[in-house]
Amino acid sequence: MITYGLFLYLILTVAVLFLSAGIITSGTSGKCSTTPYASRLTARNRVLVSAVFILLSGVSVCRIAVGNDYWVYRDNFNLIAQDRHVAYEPGFRYIVKFLQLFLRYDNYLPIFAFFSIITVLLMVKAIYDISDSFVFSMFLFLTAGYYFGSLNNVRYYLALAAAMYSIKFLLKKEYLKFVLVIAAASLFHKSVLIVIPLYILATLNWNYVGHFIISLFCATLLFLPGLYRKIIFTFYPFYEGSMFDTGQTSITNIAKAAAIFVFALIYRKNVAKDKVLKFGFYCNLWALLLYVFCSFVPEISRIGFYLNVTNIFFIPRLISSIEDEKKRKVWTILICVAFIGYFAFVLKNAYNTDSRILPYYNWIFQ
Repeated sequence: MITYGLFLYLILTVAVLFLSAGIITSGTSGKCSTTPYASRLTARNRVLVSAVFILLSGVSVCRIAVGNDYWVYRDNFNLIAQDRHVAYEPGFRYIVKFLQLFLRYDNYLPIFAFFSIITVLLMVKAIYDISDSFVFSMFLFLTAGYYFGSLNNVRYYLALAAAMYSIKFLLKKEYLKFVLVIAAASLFHKSVLIVIPLYILATLNWNYVGHFIISLFCATLLFLPGLYRKIIFTFYPFYEGSMFDTGQTSITNIAKAAAIFVFALIYRKNVAKDKVLKFGFYCNLWALLLYVFCSFVPEISRIGFYLNVTNIFFIPRLISSIEDEKKRKVWTILICVAFIGYFAFVLKNAYNTDSRILPYYNWIFQ
């Protein structure tokens, strides 16, 4: 049955993709032009990107009681207002405390709105700056559930948005900017620090010796999980024995990462010639290895998301690198069908208690 919230999400997806179809981007390798056409194109892009941002942020800002942790955050906002201890990172606490200077007690809607706007802004800006095909990347971004997931887990998705935004600096070898963005994001969710080594490793030129080292490392994950858990819980002791420490992994995430890995292997020569493609390839590989070998790590899916979100840039670029037009169209259709199927899976499970992004309520018509 199509409910109001489900209908809204579908209409939003269609509307955003319709607007995105008119946005032309050139990715991180694009060169600026000062011709009259380029100026008109830039102006049109800005109008359409702004419209996309308004639609996505509007749905996020207007939500109430959406997400399984919505009321948990509301209660913790009140604890922060009372100067009581809350197990959130300092950046998040201080921003909430600052916003509360201008709000009455228990006025939580503007606080959710503030973080929604920043999160969506970083996500849309990242796609616009990095992607070679804005509409294709936006399609993958929406159907893979990254946007709709941001209606839940406020701090984590803000960090994920920052990680997305930081990629352009890494690909341009502006390492200081990359590290500073991630360091700032860690003040809101410190799990994002993991992307500093993983993203940098994904930019390296791995040879056969490197692949052998990766294989050895995976073997240690199989035989020494206790050692790694001890190291992890030294820094994150509150995760040990928690509801997140289940020892489970997602078969769906493994299947998706494995399918993209096989697709990349088919066109491995294209990947080898392009630094952006190599980065996306290894990020997806790291995600696959984590899902397969690191089920003992609490919330492994969240760490994997930092890595497989790069697929929204990797897949369009790899498809555009295929010279045979017929094969390029076939792969485009196959991937679109696969992600539409995955989107249906996401929406079907949106009522589950571990996400609860459906039903959708908003404070305008409540």
